[in-house]
Amino acid sequence: MTTTVDLSADERDAILGAVTEFAQTRLAPHALEWDRDKHFPRDVLAEAGELGVGGLCISEDVGGTGLRREDAVAVVERLAMGDPTIAAYITIHNMVAWMIDDYGTAAQRREWLPRLVTMQGLGAYCLTEPGAGSDAAAITTSAIRQGDDYVLTGVKQFISGAGEASVYVVMARTGEPGARGITTFLVPADAGGLGFGPNEHKMGWNAQPTRQVILDEVRVPASAVLGEIGDGFTIAMRGLNGGRVNIGACSIGGAQWALDRAVRYVHERFTFGEALAARQSVVFALADMATQLQAARALVRDAARAIDEGAADVAVQCAMAKRFATDAGFEVAGRALQLHGGYGYLQEYGIEKVVRDLRVHQIVEGTNEIMRVIIGRGVLGD
Repeated sequence: MTTTVDLSADERDAILGAVTEFAQTRLAPHALEWDRDKHFPRDVLAEAGELGVGGLCISEDVGGTGLRREDAVAVVERLAMGDPTIAAYITIHNMVAWMIDDYGTAAQRREWLPRLVTMQGLGAYCLTEPGAGSDAAAITTSAIRQGDDYVLTGVKQFISGAGEASVYVVMARTGEPGARGITTFLVPADAGGLGFGPNEHKMGWNAQPTRQVILDEVRVPASAVLGEIGDGFTIAMRGLNGGRVNIGACSIGGAQWALDRAVRYVHERFTFGEALAARQSVVFALADMATQLQAARALVRDAARAIDEGAADVAVQCAMAKRFATDAGFEVAGRALQLHGGYGYLQEYGIEKVVRDLRVHQIVEGTNEIMRVIIGRGVLGD
């Protein structure tokens, strides 16, 4: 079970200050180049690990930072102000590490977490399949018991970090159809039969690899089971609660960066004899953008606190936060581009990159349509 620490205000400020400096000096200056070259910066991720962001909510006994979720989402927002793509991968990596920390045996925790928290080793979350996205309980990747081993066969789709990760958290079917027949496995990168498709050509998130993970009779020992047989769907969904608040925080951070650039631009840009900032329509647009982000920040913070406290409605709160924050982030980034006019469409200004990166946040970690299903069922008492 993951253990966390309560930070003093000074400790929290110091952590956020260090992360902000890292984002401004090690991420932001290179973000456009990494996007253009589709470069995955392993060296910079290792630096992030030294800073402690590779194990934000991971127990201190294995080298983790041990933050509460409420503090972690503030860290993620700062990272995303430097580069939403790299921040988003760090959140996925953290989700994998948390699942091992919370559900792993002592041996699994010792084997994987020390290298994951330093980001010397990376993690990948493997749930989605070519024929099973939103309907995650319909996965067909199989895990067949053979003596003391399991043999995994199937294909996972849209996997961030595929081909770069050290460990793949794989959800596979060990039993009956539906959610109760799914089990989680830890598959090491050097497992025989593990392969990968080509890197996908994407609209955004170009600085992190997205590939199929192909399991061709991959044999792992029974000790590779994470948690209990048949608990895989529950483990995957609990992991996604944290993933949803984190991707919401990524959206807020990226959009805040775009808003800050828009504020600067409207002071500098003059039309018809006056600064854009003097025009009431522009002032109103900025007011709405800032309000949307502050509301999103509050929802993400409250959902993160719900995870910390084990609230009964945690899944609904996380769905609300993810839906609202990712929609708001994309809208704010788009309006920031519009305020820049034609310059916002140019790559060198960076705004169009943020728009491209934030678009996928409305899809990953559960589409926003599925978030509405979760919320609506909660409202109805289902």
